[in-house]
Amino acid sequence: MRSIFLLVTALIWSLNSVATVESPSALTFTETQGKTAIEIIDKLSTRHYRKLSLDDDLSSAYLDKLLETLDPGKAYFYAADVKRFEKLRSKFDDFFRTGNLAPGFEIYNLYRDRVSSRLMAIVAELEDPETQYDFTKDEFLDNDREAAPWPKDKAASDELWRKRVKASVLSLKLSGKTIEESKTTLVRRYKNQITRLQQQDREDVFETLINALTLLYDPHTNYLSPRTLENFNINMSLSLEGIGAVLQTEDEFTKIVRLVAAGPADKSGQLKPADKIIAVGQGKDGELVDIVGWRLDEVVQLIRGEPNTIVRLQVQPANADATAIKVVTINRERVKLEEQAAKKAVFELKDGNTTYKLGVIDIPAFYLDFEAYRKRDPNYKSTTRDVMKLLRELEQEQVDGIILDLRNNGGGSLQEATTLTDLFIDPGPVVQIRQSNETISRFHRSRSRALYRGPLLVLINRLSASASEIFAGAIQDYGRGIIVGSQSFGKGTVQSLTGLQEGQLKITESKFYRVSGESTQHRGVIPDIALPNLIDEAEVGESAYPNALPWDKIHPVPHEKYYDITQLMRDINPQHESRVAVNPDFNFLRDQLNLVTELKEKKQLSLNEQKRLAEKEALDKRNLLSENARRIAKGDKPYANIEALKAANEADSEQAMSGLVQIDTEKDAMLREAGFVLADFIASQREESASKLADFR
Repeated sequence: MRSIFLLVTALIWSLNSVATVESPSALTFTETQGKTAIEIIDKLSTRHYRKLSLDDDLSSAYLDKLLETLDPGKAYFYAADVKRFEKLRSKFDDFFRTGNLAPGFEIYNLYRDRVSSRLMAIVAELEDPETQYDFTKDEFLDNDREAAPWPKDKAASDELWRKRVKASVLSLKLSGKTIEESKTTLVRRYKNQITRLQQQDREDVFETLINALTLLYDPHTNYLSPRTLENFNINMSLSLEGIGAVLQTEDEFTKIVRLVAAGPADKSGQLKPADKIIAVGQGKDGELVDIVGWRLDEVVQLIRGEPNTIVRLQVQPANADATAIKVVTINRERVKLEEQAAKKAVFELKDGNTTYKLGVIDIPAFYLDFEAYRKRDPNYKSTTRDVMKLLRELEQEQVDGIILDLRNNGGGSLQEATTLTDLFIDPGPVVQIRQSNETISRFHRSRSRALYRGPLLVLINRLSASASEIFAGAIQDYGRGIIVGSQSFGKGTVQSLTGLQEGQLKITESKFYRVSGESTQHRGVIPDIALPNLIDEAEVGESAYPNALPWDKIHPVPHEKYYDITQLMRDINPQHESRVAVNPDFNFLRDQLNLVTELKEKKQLSLNEQKRLAEKEALDKRNLLSENARRIAKGDKPYANIEALKAANEADSEQAMSGLVQIDTEKDAMLREAGFVLADFIASQREESASKLADFR
C-alpha cells in the first residue's frame, strides 16, 4: 500500500509540474467523488454489455479521449503539454481503482487556464479599435484539425487563433454584418464563454473526467451529475413542450440530432439533423443571443418557453457553406398526440395499362398512452390500435397493397413495435434481447393471426431508429414485405439508470437482435431497394459515434418465410433502377448528393472575401440550375433567380407550419417510387397466381 501511495504521490507531483504556475482558482475533487469513481468502475466492469479490462490499454485510450473531449480542435494545449501528459498514459487505470482524480483535475485546470488566457487575449484584440483584418490576402483555415498536430508552442497557437478569429469575422461580415458589428458579436460570444468557464465547479470537472471514460465503453453510457440529473429529461421536455428537437453538444456548437415528428421544428421544414444552432432570440424582434460555447442545459433553457410564444434560431445548415446562415422562426407548442398519431392516405398509380390503388399509413412514432393503459381505459391511444383501425378502413376501400411509412420514426415503445408486427405476421418471435451476462430472452412475440395479409412495403430512412428497426427487421426476416429507403439509424442497445453515491450512471446493459440472429446495432436495417439519402451517414446514425458497439450475430430462431424477397428483387430492382434513372426528382437528389460530397471534401476555408463571395455565388447558381432542371423536366416554370427560389422555399415552410402534417402523395418522390415498387410486387404475385392456376387447369 505504501509503495502505491508513493507512486501516486510522485505522479501527482510530476503532473503538477505541467502547469508552470498553479491557478489560485484551481479545482480539486472531493472524497465523495473519489468513492463515486470507484463505484462507477465497479458497475462498468460488472454490468456493461461491452467487457473492457481496466488496464494500461484502456488507460492509454482514456488519455486520448480526455484530450479530445477538452480540446477537440487542438487549439489550447501545446505539443509540450501533451508530451508531458504522456508520462501518465498507462497510469489512469491505477488512479481510477483508488479513486484518485488528482491527475485528471490537474489536466483540466491547465486546460481551463489556457482557455481563459486565450479568450481574454482575443477579447482585448477585438476591442482594440486599431485591430484590422485584411480580407484580400490568400490565406486559408483548415476545416478539420482532427489529424492536425498540436501547436508547437504559444506562437503557433497564436497564429492558429489569428486565422480562426479572422474566419469568424469574415463569416459574420458575409452574412450581412459590418466589421464592427461582427467584432461586437464575437466579443459578446467570448465574454460569455469566459463567464461560463469561471462558473465551472468541481461537479462539472468530475462529470467531464468520468464521461471521457464511459464513452470508451459506448456512446450511450454516461455519468449524470446531480445537476445534470435534474435535466435528464432535457431533450424530452424540449421535444414535447418546446420546438420538437433533440439536441446534443458537438465541440462548441449545439447540434440537432433529430426532429420529433409533427413537432414545431419538423413542421417548419427549415431544420434538419446535423444543423448547428449558433444563436437564439425571443419573440419576433428579440435580440439573437450567441450561444456558441454554451452548455446544453443552458441552451435548452433559452429555447424552451411557454406554448404559443415565438423563438428564433440562427442556424448554420448541415452540409452547407459556413456563410449559409439563416434565421428560423418557430412557434413553441406542445407536440399533440393526435398529430403524432398514425394517419392514412390512398392514391392511385398507373403502371403500364394497370392502375393500382395503394394505401399509405404514416407512423411518426411508436407511442402508447401508458397512464391510460395502466388505468385500463378502453379508449387508450397506441400505435397498434390506431394502425389496426386504419388497416380495416383501407381494406374496406379495397386497396391493392399498403405502404407503412417509418421515415423519421425515432422509435418509442418496444411493446408497440412488437404488437404492431402482430398485425402483419402470424404467431412467432419478433426480437431477441441479449443481456450483458449473455442470457437471451425472446419474450417479445407476435401472438395472434395476422390482421392484414396483403402486399406490404415498409419505407425507412436514416432517422428510422430503435423500435422502427425492430419492426422493419422482423418484416424483412419473415419475408413479409419489401423494405425500401436508406440504411436505418442502427440504435440497437438498451440502457438503464443506476444510482451512485453522487449522481447516477446510465449504462448499456443489453442489445437487440433480429430473429435472423443479426443485430440492429450499428448496421441498422439494410433496405431491399435503396433510395438516395441526403442525410449524411457520417454525421447522423449510430456508426457516426466513436466506440459504438459493433454489429454481430447470434443464433437465429425458427421463423416462417412468407415471400422469397431475394428472388423477387431480381425482377423488381431492374424496373426500379430504370425508373429512377430518368426521374427528375431523383436526378435532382443525385445532384444534391454530389454537391454535398464536394462541400465535405473541401479541406480548407478561404479567408479571402472575394473568393468566398465567388464560392457563394457559384453555389447559389448551381442550386438554381439544379432546381430549374427538375422543374423544366416536370413541366413547371423555372425560377428567374436565386431570390425567387429562396422565397418559394420560405413560402413552403410557412405553409407547412400552418396546420397538421399531411401525407403528400403527389410531391413525395420517395413515396411515389415506393408505390411503383409495391405495384411491381403486386403484379409479380398476380402473375404467379395466374401461372399456378393455369398449371392446375
